[in-house]
Amino acid sequence: MALANDTEGARKRAPLPRWLTTTLKTIGSIAVTMLGLMFITFIIGRVMPIDPVLAIVGERASKSTYDAVYFQLGLDKPLIVQFMYYLRDVAHGDFGISLLNGHQVSDDIRRVFPATLELASLGVIFGVVLGVPLGVVAAVRKGSWIDQLARVVALIGYSMPIFWLGLMGLLIFYGMLGWVGGPGRVSIFYEDIVPRVTGMILIDSILDRNWTVLKDAFSHIVLPASLLGYYSLAYISRMTRSFMLEQMNAEYITTARVKGMSEWDVIWKHAFRNIRVQLITVIALSYAGLLEGSVLTEIIFSWPGIGSYITTALLSADMNAVLGGTVVVGLVFVLLNVFSDLLYKVFDPRAR
Repeated sequence: MALANDTEGARKRAPLPRWLTTTLKTIGSIAVTMLGLMFITFIIGRVMPIDPVLAIVGERASKSTYDAVYFQLGLDKPLIVQFMYYLRDVAHGDFGISLLNGHQVSDDIRRVFPATLELASLGVIFGVVLGVPLGVVAAVRKGSWIDQLARVVALIGYSMPIFWLGLMGLLIFYGMLGWVGGPGRVSIFYEDIVPRVTGMILIDSILDRNWTVLKDAFSHIVLPASLLGYYSLAYISRMTRSFMLEQMNAEYITTARVKGMSEWDVIWKHAFRNIRVQLITVIALSYAGLLEGSVLTEIIFSWPGIGSYITTALLSADMNAVLGGTVVVGLVFVLLNVFSDLLYKVFDPRAR
């Protein structure tokens, strides 16, 4: 009987499986990060010198009207109480009502986020397809004209203001040459023709087999996507070059060459294979940066994405929309980091 009790007690004291412990730690980390993000954003929104009540009632409203809206919004309660009410609503998927248009903020985000997702996805594809080979070749041909070109491209990408490049791109490729479409996602006479399925106009037009709208939509997205892709390319190529230089100077590369292995195998099957894990993080961070940092690009190109949505809401003192958009962007950033950690374990057995 005593032996059975000891066995049962040992089972109760047995540690949790490693995968369960890791999962719980990841969920806890995401929860703490999002809680901190929401708290900081909420407090900043409340202490900003912008009166959301005046944004609703206007400056000529009577005091009784002002007070009624003030109490209706719960602004008479302490900040911590307001924040707890906000957490309760967010837990149910309710970001509140937009003060600007009277719509649910969650509905607005579902409407505008696919546009940013589509734009950033094309941008990061452009950056990866061109940036990774450019960085590899620059490292292999260190000191050559290709290496110098890659460094100049990266320097310009880091130095040039994105709004200036956007304006110059519109002036040259749209205004002067007419090679691309103008601002917006599609021409005005193609709006709302394709049924909305994913919210991404390229995919929706393919699903609808409307090749005319697809061609027009691509002509509008190619310039802003290339602009974002150029900034992604500058970062990815620079980091790829740095990672490859470290590998090319390693002893195992010299050993592979002494054994008579071809240069192609040395570069791609050995050196590049060992930087894949590092590149995963670089690409994930670049993608997250495009999702949250495309505000100026969306404004210049009149792109109806979440960046322009948050900016418009901020200028209109619509803090419900600002908070909702910020929470969504922060959640996407955190999830991309978690996803990159999972890919770490797929490509690097040592991390499992």
